[in-house]
Amino acid sequence: MKTLISHATIVNEGRAYNGSLVIEDERIADIIEHTAPQGQFDETVDASGCFVFPGVIDDHVHFREPGLTQKADIESESRAAAYGGVTSYFDMPNTIPQTTTLQALEEKYLLAKEKSHVNYSFFFGATNDNTSLFPQLDIHRIPGIKLFMGSSTGHMLVDRRSVLEEIFRTAPLPVMTHCEDTGIINRNMAEAKVRYGEDPDVSHHPEIRSEEACLESSRLAVELARKYHTRLHIAHLTTAKELELLDEGLGSKDEDLKSKGNHKDQSSKFKDQSITAEATVSHLYFCDEDYSTLGTLIKCNPAIKTKSDREALRRALNDGHITVIGTDHAPHQLSDKQGGAAKATSGMPMIQFSLVTMLELVDAGVLTIERLVELMCHHPAELFEVRNRGFLRVGYQADLVIVKPHTPWTVTEEVIQSKCKWSPMLGHEYQWQVQHTFCNGHHLYNQGVFDEQSHGEEIAFR
Repeated sequence: MKTLISHATIVNEGRAYNGSLVIEDERIADIIEHTAPQGQFDETVDASGCFVFPGVIDDHVHFREPGLTQKADIESESRAAAYGGVTSYFDMPNTIPQTTTLQALEEKYLLAKEKSHVNYSFFFGATNDNTSLFPQLDIHRIPGIKLFMGSSTGHMLVDRRSVLEEIFRTAPLPVMTHCEDTGIINRNMAEAKVRYGEDPDVSHHPEIRSEEACLESSRLAVELARKYHTRLHIAHLTTAKELELLDEGLGSKDEDLKSKGNHKDQSSKFKDQSITAEATVSHLYFCDEDYSTLGTLIKCNPAIKTKSDREALRRALNDGHITVIGTDHAPHQLSDKQGGAAKATSGMPMIQFSLVTMLELVDAGVLTIERLVELMCHHPAELFEVRNRGFLRVGYQADLVIVKPHTPWTVTEEVIQSKCKWSPMLGHEYQWQVQHTFCNGHHLYNQGVFDEQSHGEEIAFR
């Protein structure tokens, strides 16, 4: 199968230029600047007026399977990913059963092989008693170890100092942390209930899961990472003060991080940068002012915080403090979102709208389109040492997305592919639209037409 994508604006490795791509079977066969090649093709896509990016790699999703499939499943959420231009994802371990044994990990791979429309991998979950399994982990199959240093969902809290030390000391892979101090949160919740009742309004959620709770836990993670020289990746950073913790560990916060097109070795950029951080689309887009209109639809852990925190995160996209943009895509049934800060569940579905939301921030001048591609495509591949994905390069897997600007469309319930069928973006009008998604060279999504029979591949690392 030979496919031509012609007359596009290609955004890749710090550059945006006019050109065409040739896909042969699963891989990129050629990239041609300015002109379109001649010859016979099985399929031709005229991308005039469109931009072509590498497929988005989302380093942080909760697809809920197994055990929580009333909320979401691998089939539905990978379909939502494809509609949004996401061609690879790393799923989190707080399912039922938890992905904290080798058997549970293998069973997830078997499920994804059968059901996932896009490429997949799974974090292994750390617990209070499973560090003995670390030497048995296949570093070529998984991106890292997920550590919940604060209570969230799935009862995977690890907060004993001795266990944390052991995890950071022995981890053979990057440790991705959820950082919130449970003791601080519990005290804040108790105080809030005294003041506001048993289920405080959701507007108090960022006071309960506070800046202090995030900062103290992130400070401990950074301390342990420096002590044991562990590769630490802090998930969903939410506060300006946490960004300051990264200054010492930001060994490459210079021209290397802001370089345009200097990618000799896709894994070299972060080799000497032991501490990195993720920001989510939700924390970059929303702030505490939005609770008044969206309520618990934007309740997540860590909480959406102040406008000044959001602005600090946005600035950090450009100065090297934030390395990756993920979603923490976490669907729930709408009935689970009823209540306030105590009763409503935390988490929201965002994977289908992550790319177009960030393109909205490009239009607002928050970051350039080249930087967006670095943060959503290149950096996840480099940071986790993904093989042959995340870039538009000859010989790489043909994972790519074609988006078109100045194409208004509105999010309706019918548009939403996630199984839960709701989104905080419901009713929102976007100006960018995903037109095509290719995964391993296969035309998975074609202007509203989706290939239900297509499956992604297991991601290989290192």
